Amino acid sequence: MPSHIIQPRKRIALVAHDNKKADLLAWALYNRGTLSRHTLLGTGTTGALLESELDVPVTKYRSGPLGGDQQIGAAISEGDINLLIFFWDPLEPQPHDPDIKALLRLAVLYNIPTASNRATADFIISSPLMQEEYETSTPDLERYRKSKRQY
Repeated sequence: MPSHIIQPRKRIALVAHDNKKADLLAWALYNRGTLSRHTLLGTGTTGALLESELDVPVTKYRSGPLGGDQQIGAAISEGDINLLIFFWDPLEPQPHDPDIKALLRLAVLYNIPTASNRATADFIISSPLMQEEYETSTPDLERYRKSKRQY
């Protein structure tokens, strides 16, 4: 499997469904010091809320239902995002559910750490690996492209 290096300054995507924005904001405020040492990216309203409350710059994509989830997925596939914190709501149906599934699929495919709740986000953000260079493996997509059996 090919590998690539994730630098000590991570590029962190922060996403939250409406019913989870307060949870993500509380988590981000608690971890503001650590998050401020990294590059933050977010979807629409979530990104604007985090930028305002944390007083740190956040690169903002479109709102999730308007294509923001797909934009973040594309950034993951290009290697421009190293970590996904996505507090999604398991109890509320989402009109853009296929986009959410695609985003999570890309995070797994490209082997980036992904947290979907506060406990997992706490474990990831407190890991010593957050502060250092990390070599990660990615799938051999060239071999996949050349195979006759494409899924």
